[in-house]
Amino acid sequence: MDGTVLVADDDRTIRTVLTQALTRAGCKVHATSSLTTLMRWVAEGKGDVVISDVAMPDGNGLEMLPKIAQDRPDLPVIVISAQNTIMTAIKAAEAQAYDYLPKPFDLPDLMKRTARALERGGAPRRVPAPDTGKDEDDLPMVGKTAVMQALYRVIARVMNTDLPVLIWGESGTGKSLIARSIHDLSDRRSLPFVTVTEADLRDIEGPARVLARVRGGTLLIDEIGDISSEVQARIARMMDAQADNAPRFIATSQSDLGHETAESQLRRDLYYRLSGATLHVPALRDRVEDIPLLVSHFLEKADVAIGSPHALSDGAAKIFSNYTWPGNVRQLEHAMRQLSLTSRAVEISTAEAEQIIGGQPGPEPTRAIGNSEKLGASVERHIRRYFELHGAMLPPPGLYQRILREVEAPLIEVALAATSGNQAKCAELLGINRNTLRKKITELEIEVTRGRKMM
Repeated sequence: MDGTVLVADDDRTIRTVLTQALTRAGCKVHATSSLTTLMRWVAEGKGDVVISDVAMPDGNGLEMLPKIAQDRPDLPVIVISAQNTIMTAIKAAEAQAYDYLPKPFDLPDLMKRTARALERGGAPRRVPAPDTGKDEDDLPMVGKTAVMQALYRVIARVMNTDLPVLIWGESGTGKSLIARSIHDLSDRRSLPFVTVTEADLRDIEGPARVLARVRGGTLLIDEIGDISSEVQARIARMMDAQADNAPRFIATSQSDLGHETAESQLRRDLYYRLSGATLHVPALRDRVEDIPLLVSHFLEKADVAIGSPHALSDGAAKIFSNYTWPGNVRQLEHAMRQLSLTSRAVEISTAEAEQIIGGQPGPEPTRAIGNSEKLGASVERHIRRYFELHGAMLPPPGLYQRILREVEAPLIEVALAATSGNQAKCAELLGINRNTLRKKITELEIEVTRGRKMM
């Protein structure tokens, strides 16, 4: 790489790591913990690319994008942030940052994105982010995993288009909340958001009444796959008849209607009309790393309502992360509300967590793969979902190493647990050198504890 990179982050470690990596790659680097200093450098004409954190001691990195666009319209800005909610991705997209990565970021991935920004030598014109009137903490989607960050990016791309959107995912994953967020963050936010079911469209006058209510806003059709063929035909005609003041159509489904064939109850002509953009909302068991964030979010929300703070013990946190949550995010939220009401101590104990889990409906609390599915098939399924979340775009470069890391970390963690944390036995079990195991433990930030064998 050839060029000058301006790095702004209040974390000294991140500044050091980026400075060393970029310097080794051939770049000149100016690093600072101050947005004021960064903006002075930009005004002086320094730098070919900016890498900036969002939350800085003297301001917000995203709020600086319009000023950078004014002073240096061709200067690419890569935003990095530990604020792993959809609003950060939305604001970065609306402000037309060159790129956005959540923390903790993958260093090789960031280096490749920086190289592309240097090669392009410019970025799109930036525009100020709109005032949505929504606080970041009010948004329903919280997550730092790759699947959620990919979902955020797709939402950011489609929210201000007129494309119909088909959202699919298991019950309790938050499909309707995502539909509402697309509306609330879009140019139609001041217009009505109307949810309809088959009952609203069953009689011949139903479509006309619905259109009178929505008035060019957003129309959400709930569980489109369960609606009768006759009503589906009415919906198709309603979509075709639109001219001025047409609403935006969003539909939800618990299954991937695009992959179903003979079993599908959705008319093909209606599917093609609705699937202008298709969003898959992952099940909670497919983004286990987000469970601690969601637990904290829901506990804090419930605690505010009752005026009593709570936190999880380490044992309770482990139990919740190991549970399958068949009811997904909705079930997790209900469990946290119940704990907030019933737990008298500030710290929620392991016993209380076990009691809550024991009272939950669904399968036993284990994340084990079903006996009928081989590991390779499960991995392939998850990788296909990951690609689908990016729509027509390819995932960021470096996919091979990211996938290996996702598989490697749990393999080593389980093997360590099975050998009571004995690294010599674990290395023998895995068939790798002990020094290699130590290196992997450090690289993957795996916590090693000695104790009773789990098997």
